[in-house]
Amino acid sequence: MTCVAVRGEDSVVIVTQHKVPDKQLDGTSVSSLYKISDTIGCAIVGTPGDSRYQCQKARQECHEFRHKFAYDVPVSYLANRMADIAQIYTQHAYMRPIGAATVFVGIDEEVGPQLYTADPAGYAIGYKAVSIGAKETEASNMLEKRFKQQEGRPLDTQATVNMAISVLQSTLSMDFKPSDIEVGIVTTENPKFRKLTEDEIDAALIAIAERD
Repeated sequence: MTCVAVRGEDSVVIVTQHKVPDKQLDGTSVSSLYKISDTIGCAIVGTPGDSRYQCQKARQECHEFRHKFAYDVPVSYLANRMADIAQIYTQHAYMRPIGAATVFVGIDEEVGPQLYTADPAGYAIGYKAVSIGAKETEASNMLEKRFKQQEGRPLDTQATVNMAISVLQSTLSMDFKPSDIEVGIVTTENPKFRKLTEDEIDAALIAIAERD
């Protein structure tokens, strides 16, 4: 699995592949995108069991922070906290490191759109655009090129969605159908994390095809 995330002027978008391993499975029950709180979402790429653990732990940390301080946890704090927890698993030979990397997105009340990653080594850092997963290096190179081309022009919500999808499409060298990918988004206008519908994804794919 490969995941691409892009931070725009007023939004953050995550795109992941949507692969159903068995045709007999219900595709709606398989996902790499998780809602952590109303305003924070994440993509977790790795072993399914560890991904579920990471999701549950992130939700727990989120609710504990809310209960303790009476406001929503900032994305940067949550990412660093999850990285600290992951780092504990690397300290002892008898503990297996968590086999999943996480990308967190959200809208911070003070600084706006936020995009952070937390990896199994215990390292968390913020990005303008990032990729994790199987084709991480190729996607990162593609993102760097796209950002150079975009330099000087504002990256609005639709442009951010199009860039994230087109980078994943170019990296994997395949034409997507709406059911092949999942797209998660948060915007300053609507800071609640949500997934785009297949119709919205289809409209973005058509716009990308027409532009190319």
